[in-house]
Amino acid sequence: MADVTDVNRGNAGANLPVLRGHNAALVLDLLRTAGEGGISRLELAERTGLTPQAVSKITARLRTEGMAAEAGRRASTGGKPRTVLRLVPSAAHAVGLHLDRDELTAVLVDLAGTPVAVRRVPLDLGAGAERVIETAAVQVDAVRAEAGRVEAGRVEAAPVEEGRAGGVGCERVDSVQHAGRGVGKLLGVGVAMPGPLDHATGVPRRVTGFPQWDGFPLRDALAARLQLPVVLDKDTNAAALGLALRGPGDSFVYLHLGTGLGAGLVLGGTLHRGARTGAGEFGHQVIQLDGPLCECGNRGCIEALCLAAVARGDLAEAARVLGAGAANLVGLLDIDRVLLGGRTIAAHEERFVRGVAAVVAERARGAGIPVAAAEGGAHPVAEGAAQLVLAPVFRHRRGAELG
Repeated sequence: MADVTDVNRGNAGANLPVLRGHNAALVLDLLRTAGEGGISRLELAERTGLTPQAVSKITARLRTEGMAAEAGRRASTGGKPRTVLRLVPSAAHAVGLHLDRDELTAVLVDLAGTPVAVRRVPLDLGAGAERVIETAAVQVDAVRAEAGRVEAGRVEAAPVEEGRAGGVGCERVDSVQHAGRGVGKLLGVGVAMPGPLDHATGVPRRVTGFPQWDGFPLRDALAARLQLPVVLDKDTNAAALGLALRGPGDSFVYLHLGTGLGAGLVLGGTLHRGARTGAGEFGHQVIQLDGPLCECGNRGCIEALCLAAVARGDLAEAARVLGAGAANLVGLLDIDRVLLGGRTIAAHEERFVRGVAAVVAERARGAGIPVAAAEGGAHPVAEGAAQLVLAPVFRHRRGAELG
């Protein structure tokens, strides 16, 4: 797994009582990466730098809590066979919410990051904070219930339900069936939405097109409504986090083109939010001084130019504009690759990848920077939002990831 923390970059453990949470997180991360095959206590000690006694205490506690279980025995080079342990993914879950301008996606994932259930409903981000919070709360409850029905074997297909969903019309439900998986403890809810916003305080700023969100304490208000821990971040940051956790620890930019245009930046394997958590407002760099007016108030923003080209069906021009912005980032940050995502990209993946790659290749001066569609799940923003909650469980990164 790539390192996306800003602190505690190494994997070495520490045999101090004050760092028990840190050590347990390191052990959990190794259990997770070991998969179903498991890992022995001796290997855990060697890879964390902890004493065998410390590892035994940690794994005993994890087994008592239901987060670890035996995965069989492995032949030893001497002495009795070693017992190997594995993570129990169903022991706990996290919810990721993607609050887009016109749609809400809720994903319940297990400890391994695997989606257990997904729900999508229409959303009007400008309908007012109270209504948006209520819709989000209804969907958090519903996605947990949906996963419970799947586990009980009562869901055979993904139904389409007509009715109200927190006051926002009909809903679409997608279920992912995992036999033998229960719905364990819910660790929290990660929320991703368009920016700008302050990740550290959980407060949106003047969201493009929805300035009424400016200053509203969304994280705290939703946490109070749900009675659960809540983390808030930009949609592009959430998606980039999810990609970084699966990636090689390099530097890349994730460009998200949907109802808006933004970027998630991962530099040296670390998600880069900036000192004021405002990095990644890619769509509002001006590339045409006398260009069309953007909803942010400036003229000639990449977002305005790109969305206008998409609206009139000129995908070649949209890709060219997006490519110009991507090439600027490549030249400025010397990144290793460019990843594209969002519903508009997904609908015309080959044309955008080809068009953006052509511009980047022309302006990258022989650097050979690859451009590709972002891989991963079908709901990268919502799944990345869930990782805002899960990531600290597997490494001691509260200061870096939760602000």
